Amino acid sequence: MITSRSPGRKIFVACNYTFLLFISVLCLMPIIHILALSFSSGSAAAAGQVTLWPVDFTTAAYQNVFGKPEYLRAFWVSIQRVVLGTSISMVLMIITAYPLSKDNRQLRLRTLYAWVFVFTILFSGGLIPSYLTVKSLGLIDTLWALVLPTAIPVFNVILLLNFYRSLPKELEESARIDGASHFTTLWKIYVPLSLPALATTGLFTMVGHWNSWFDGMLYMNHTENYPLQTFLQTVIIKMDFRFIKAENVELLLKLSDRTSRAAQIFVAAFPILIVYPFLQRFFIKGIVMGSVKE
Repeated sequence: MITSRSPGRKIFVACNYTFLLFISVLCLMPIIHILALSFSSGSAAAAGQVTLWPVDFTTAAYQNVFGKPEYLRAFWVSIQRVVLGTSISMVLMIITAYPLSKDNRQLRLRTLYAWVFVFTILFSGGLIPSYLTVKSLGLIDTLWALVLPTAIPVFNVILLLNFYRSLPKELEESARIDGASHFTTLWKIYVPLSLPALATTGLFTMVGHWNSWFDGMLYMNHTENYPLQTFLQTVIIKMDFRFIKAENVELLLKLSDRTSRAAQIFVAAFPILIVYPFLQRFFIKGIVMGSVKE
């Protein structure tokens, strides 16, 4: 492949890189500011002296955060929710998208079933019926109330079934000739070949569970059952030094409401920041190409 090396082409590439770098910096600046704020002293933060670098470096905000049993408990609830919710959603999405990816000859009324799922995107049962359903099932104040109502994200199912439909049909036909069942075809052929789609939908599901806060307020009557984002939404608006012991007055003097909030926000965002780079490589990996040769 011959690439043009003309001056116009070089200017165009340079402008593209400059623009993308500018956008990247804009996206990173809020995170860097929050991180700098969390490592700064309370007086420097209150005076507005912190920009992108800590002022009067201190870890007092993080000592305060990790010294709160309520915060750690909410963090653990969110971890359980993400692990359990993502696992259940991925299994249900796979076994739902596979039959819906077939045509009407292989699955009768396939179009009707697909439109039933699409209908749930356009129209929902409503907040009150959803709450009454969860309550009637006895799920209030349990982890299942945060997991089951969103167990099948229909948008992700549509993404996955469209990916399945793009796979060469010769793969399934070959497996069927060899005597493979639909279950074997799904787990031995479709799932391995759909890793990029599964990584994408899995990341969407993880982020959705981790960032969700409203359902925690809706279905949890006791604060000890709050997931992390619900906990942050309810307590981050006020400063809470109840768990700082009397002998740690020096720690209290280094804190302010802004530094404590910044530390809690960054700790809450850190797990997703860690997971994302490991899944990003699947977004661009074309493992389907070359699976069937002419």
